[in-house]
Amino acid sequence: MPKDKSDTYNRIIPISKKEFLSKGFEKASMRAIASEVGMSAAGIYRHFADKEAMFEALLEPLYKEFEIRFKQQRERAYRFMDNNCLDDMWRENADLELFMELVYGNFDEFKLLICCSEGTKHANFIHDFVTMEQEETMEFLEAARSQGIHVNEIVPKELHLLLSAYYSAVFEVVVHDFSKEESKHYLDTLQKFFYPGWRAVLGL
Repeated sequence: MPKDKSDTYNRIIPISKKEFLSKGFEKASMRAIASEVGMSAAGIYRHFADKEAMFEALLEPLYKEFEIRFKQQRERAYRFMDNNCLDDMWRENADLELFMELVYGNFDEFKLLICCSEGTKHANFIHDFVTMEQEETMEFLEAARSQGIHVNEIVPKELHLLLSAYYSAVFEVVVHDFSKEESKHYLDTLQKFFYPGWRAVLGL
């Protein structure tokens, strides 16, 4: 993590982001970043312990917001279940719309995660995200069963496969630099394709 947040640190952040976006983590150069900032390579280590710490600093605000949004969406899904309004949950597009607000509010950071993180602990971001979604979904299905709601049986690895297909498709908007307007049409198509399938498989 960064050692301080001085004015110099604030100059480093956008330049380091540009370097990582253009070259990826493995090929990005601390020396090149230092040069563009106008300081020595040694000087930059007064702000960041190493290249990975710099990369982590770029992603830290996103992960904090991500945690908040994920909690909000989880609470929303349980409210629909508790109020016996699961049909409304499927009819609304709010979950995906909220998620896209997060993506387009942090597009560069998602680009770093999905396209530029090889060599870091984030290299398997989509897999790790899907695993988290899988665990949350299995818990949600079990909670629905406990309330007497009909739910189809699905094993975790089968759910993981389906979620991988879904979120890999969703994150294509980042991989291929879709504009926010382009993504609206694309994601509407995804919903039409996936949502009936989700209901058929899960039984909700």
